[in-house]
Amino acid sequence: VQLQASGGGLVKAGESLRLSCVDSRRTSNNNAMGWFRQAPGKEREFVAGISWNSGSTNYADSVKGRFTISRDNAKNTMYLQMNSLKPEDTAIYYCGTYLRSIVGGTPRYWGKGTLVTVSS
Repeated sequence: VQLQASGGGLVKAGESLRLSCVDSRRTSNNNAMGWFRQAPGKEREFVAGISWNSGSTNYADSVKGRFTISRDNAKNTMYLQMNSLKPEDTAIYYCGTYLRSIVGGTPRYWGKGTLVTVSS
């Protein structure tokens, strides 16, 4: 598995961004995937997860109703649509692949992160 996240940037509060995570080795299609983030001085935290067939999704309470996770297995890509961004969403966002079909525990494989900065 080789994951690459992209789509981060600098936006103002209330704006939107869409992150993408591509598995260039095409080995994540049967596994759950997820987005995590790490803000300066804080531990990495779970943001959202999606099962292998998009049948189930999970969200952190802090992003429910604002973020939407999705995946396109034909493109080996997972997405995170982030709306109504807040300054507290500022962090490096990482994507990960679990060694299971549904979200649970910690991803086995991680991609390099993409920085999201939200100004007030």
